[in-house]
Amino acid sequence: MAARSCEKRYIIVVQIDKTAKTWERASLEPAPDARALLEASNSSLHLYYALEPGEQRGAELRNPLFELLTAVVECGSIRLAAQTLGCSYRHVWGSLRKWEHVLGASLIFWSQGRKARPTEFAERLLWAERRVRTRMQPHIEALRSGLARVLAEARDERCQLLSVRASHDLALPVLQRHLAATADLHLDIVFRGSVEALRALNDRQCLVAGFHVPALRGAAPVFSRALKPLLRPNQHKLIACARRMQGLMVRKEHAPLVRTFPDVVRQRLRFVNRQPGSGTRMLVDHLLHEHSIPAHTLSHALDHVEHTHVSVALCVASGVADAGVGVEAAALEFGLHFVPLVEENYFLACLNPSIEHPAVRRLRAALGGERWREILAHLPGYRPAPEAGGLLVIEEALPWWGRAKAHA
Repeated sequence: MAARSCEKRYIIVVQIDKTAKTWERASLEPAPDARALLEASNSSLHLYYALEPGEQRGAELRNPLFELLTAVVECGSIRLAAQTLGCSYRHVWGSLRKWEHVLGASLIFWSQGRKARPTEFAERLLWAERRVRTRMQPHIEALRSGLARVLAEARDERCQLLSVRASHDLALPVLQRHLAATADLHLDIVFRGSVEALRALNDRQCLVAGFHVPALRGAAPVFSRALKPLLRPNQHKLIACARRMQGLMVRKEHAPLVRTFPDVVRQRLRFVNRQPGSGTRMLVDHLLHEHSIPAHTLSHALDHVEHTHVSVALCVASGVADAGVGVEAAALEFGLHFVPLVEENYFLACLNPSIEHPAVRRLRAALGGERWREILAHLPGYRPAPEAGGLLVIEEALPWWGRAKAHA
């Protein structure tokens, strides 16, 4: 995304060359013939970052090979790809030939008089690279956050730092940019599961922890068993942040088959789950309990887990799985059909002594501002929390809290 014309902003860019061994360690798992070709290329991977005008988000990483392949696939021809990339036909043609030589495999079907088409190897390579990059999104964002913090501290000593451990959420990086631009506040975010984030808070590894729970009125034994040992009404306060919709994500061809969560089991769809301890995994377990569905009947769920909403969505979009649970914004990013299941409260927790910390006060003021409400209004599936930025009493914010013992 281009930088605003009124200012010159600098961001961290991580660029990746190619290598078989590093991809394998990141669970890329290319087809055997692709792996052999990559190993035979005698290449190595180099990571470096640059300060450039503009903005970069999520799992986005710049790489000349994949930028080139993506342009050819999306445009359907080398000529249109060259126009999109702002370079000549000859440059694109020569670059493709160069990469084919480096990889030792064909990337494009060359046929005189016909449009260039990607080979099966090139298509697999694109999907696999996108999957591994998406899986690494929390770590990529943490790297950008850490380096941006260094720049912010060097540029302006008035900038406050707020350490955050949080369950993965697409609104938090948006909030991070909003606070940096308007409140001289840098959120140092490390994404963890809800349980791990709250443990980090209690171990004093951060000032704020983000977690989410459905807006349930009845008993919620799955959530109470996981969260009650980590939250103490006399030690913790909750800050209202946002509300978001969680639901099933499926490809368009499965849309007529899935209207409720049990339909995933009835239709024998391959389900990609989230990691234990994450808020979304707890939601899945809650839905299994609510509908009296044995966990083992969820096909693929026990041996295939992902760590973010976007990685679940990408698995479904790429055909690795047929269904998964995530937020609406992730489903729309990958063109998936979304079946709403439950609205959640996303809370920020902190220990009582931290309420008056200057960084926490700036955070609360920004959450309660009109601009944050406007930002959430443009993020699919999100809306402001009632009394956003306000302090909440645990027993009131979690209505099932007092009933948990009787139903545990």
